[in-house]
Amino acid sequence: MSSEVVIKIDELSKCYQIYDQPRDRLKQFLMPRIQNLIGLEEKNYYEEFWAIRNVSFEVKKGEAVGIVGRNGSGKSTLLQCITGTLRPTSGSVSTRGRIAALLELGSGFNPDFTGRENVYLNGALLGFTRQQVDQRFDAIAGFADVGVHLDQPVKTYSSGMMLRLAFAVQVQIEPDILIIDEALAVGDALFQKRCFQRIESLLSNGTTLLFVSHDQESVRSLTSRAVLLNKGKVAAYGLSSEVVLEYRRQLHSDESVYFGELAKRVADKASITKTGNSETVVEVAALHESGVGKVVKSRSDRLSFGDGEAKIIKIETLGTDGAPSTVFYPGDRIRIRITCQSMITTDKLNVGIRIRNKEGVKIYSWGTLNQDMALHSKGENKQLFWSRVVKADQIFDVELEMECSMGVNLYEIQGSISYEETPDYMNQRILHWVDEATFFQVLMKRDDYFFGGVIDLKMRARWGIDGRL
Repeated sequence: MSSEVVIKIDELSKCYQIYDQPRDRLKQFLMPRIQNLIGLEEKNYYEEFWAIRNVSFEVKKGEAVGIVGRNGSGKSTLLQCITGTLRPTSGSVSTRGRIAALLELGSGFNPDFTGRENVYLNGALLGFTRQQVDQRFDAIAGFADVGVHLDQPVKTYSSGMMLRLAFAVQVQIEPDILIIDEALAVGDALFQKRCFQRIESLLSNGTTLLFVSHDQESVRSLTSRAVLLNKGKVAAYGLSSEVVLEYRRQLHSDESVYFGELAKRVADKASITKTGNSETVVEVAALHESGVGKVVKSRSDRLSFGDGEAKIIKIETLGTDGAPSTVFYPGDRIRIRITCQSMITTDKLNVGIRIRNKEGVKIYSWGTLNQDMALHSKGENKQLFWSRVVKADQIFDVELEMECSMGVNLYEIQGSISYEETPDYMNQRILHWVDEATFFQVLMKRDDYFFGGVIDLKMRARWGIDGRL
């Protein structure tokens, strides 16, 4: 293994034996031996379930690698094999350096021990002497911030307190490899912020991170590369932004199959009943659910996905004069024009955008449905875009306008057109999603107007004399 590689996984597989009945376990223990003795062909009384199969990748020192996938895809099994708590069926795992892992809350804690006692217990398990833990104890206690509960049994802790203590122990020892499996989802927003700051500090000091989360934004912003697992196999491995996009495409595909199965009965009945000479919108909704005309892509497969009943043709940014522009300054008006085409006659559409900076952080997301929801709450239902009927093959424009309040950076616009069964984002199907639809840049005229950060909060200052403003 190269000196730069700290984790090497080679053709790793883990198989579980699934028994229909408890007595089959006894049969499996006894019968193959008896069958072998009397010359009969051995019979297995279990079904094989491969949690992970032929997984291979490497992680270099100081890298942050995300692992994503649906529930049951093999993420936790993979991490347990890496940490050594599970023995693989085949393949190998090689690691270099001390591993600290947050795989599940309370793992490694004795519930009857106090928080203080568990700190020393975990330190000993990680190879530290009592004196070394003494040197780090104040930092651990300060980060955990559980107060007087530190001297109470951990079985009395809430899940959040358990996370605080577990995370504090693992990160204060400055491990060579830090593995986190969804544990941070339990913490409150303030503690999560402190955790991410500490993780970034560890990464800058050369710690290697394996990070499992369903939060795609965290994976995209915190890690540089990612692994996508699907049914125990590696479905994608590469830049985090590309792997997360593939993960979203996979989720969309799985959802389409699910709704397609549900809609088979509807599709049989809804063979385009007519009201007068026009097709009704209700029947077109049935076609939506059955997945008619799937996957019409206007960009490369790498950057777009969707069911295809509508598509985004192009997205462009315009200045206040209506001319195309890709450079803006704080205070400018930015107009984002989205040109779409519907393949079928329908209503209940939502056209939206998501803006990210070059670091991959989501700055803002908004769509026509957001405006419709605000109007609907006031009883103003006549101007809803959601209620507008779009004809088959019709090309239409949607223009979104905002004031530029962002800091200096390069920004990516992602576009989407979706079918919303209800006007509340609760029953959504993506018809077309496009990453990297267009880009624009925000610059600053320092002599005219200046601020620091990712967004302009439009602060104002007041002052006075003797405490009076």
